[in-house]
Amino acid sequence: MLAVLDLSQSGARTTEDIFTGVSQSMPLGRVYGGQVLAQSIVAAERTIPDGRSAHSMHGYFLRPGDASKGITFAVDRIHDGRSFSTRRTQAFQEGVPIFSMIASFQDEDPGIEHQSDAPADVPGPEGLPDLEDHLAGLHPMTKRLFLDRPVDLRHIPSPIYLTVEGEQVPSQAVWMRTRRTVPDDQRIHRAVLAYVSDLTIQESILRAHGVSWATRGLKVASLDHAMWWHRPGRVDEWMLYVQESPSARGGRGLATGRIYSRDGMLLASVAQEIMVRVPPPEGDTA
Repeated sequence: MLAVLDLSQSGARTTEDIFTGVSQSMPLGRVYGGQVLAQSIVAAERTIPDGRSAHSMHGYFLRPGDASKGITFAVDRIHDGRSFSTRRTQAFQEGVPIFSMIASFQDEDPGIEHQSDAPADVPGPEGLPDLEDHLAGLHPMTKRLFLDRPVDLRHIPSPIYLTVEGEQVPSQAVWMRTRRTVPDDQRIHRAVLAYVSDLTIQESILRAHGVSWATRGLKVASLDHAMWWHRPGRVDEWMLYVQESPSARGGRGLATGRIYSRDGMLLASVAQEIMVRVPPPEGDTA
């Protein structure tokens, strides 16, 4: 993951800064959305004055990416002010845009402060089953879809990969952390936080309707993604991702999330809309 986030700077430049990168190998061959989110932030931050940190991004997924091909990132330096900088990053494959993002960066400034509290009745990650415990009996290739990740995940109440257990509600929580230590550089931690923000957030929509990822004929695609970084944190320590879906209609679902550190500090807020098409039950032609 860290190697993929270490972009190369191209010698080519017009009115934009050009970077190139590669993708992680994916079992189904499609670029993971969180990867291109994180890479786009890395590319934009390479053009930002020292001392300014990403505080928000708004992006649109335009086309599925091919994980076997390289990605070119073009950064437009839209604005540099006294306290804020704005950048637009577009990700291309073979000259065609697959993702477009605008992000804002700010100097660290003092100011008023408050946050929504983390839920108090959530079990800790150590007492929850490891992800592999939920995948017994699956074909090894199918297991790869879930296990070949640089992030450890512990669901509350349980994953929805094969079945949806318990009450069908539009909410869940997930403990997450990287499987290895990440360098002491907040730019890397912010990028990795963007990477993990795309993991599982769609599941509050599916859980509400008792739909598992294994549902035959299910089609899900991310449409857009917004993220706000509130406070610095470490992605190699346990974080609690609290997720809920306020609405689904017209083949689209909206999911929101809040990412907390283990000690309850609100690190980031996330919102994502997805396209979701659930096949009718067997025998139902409606």
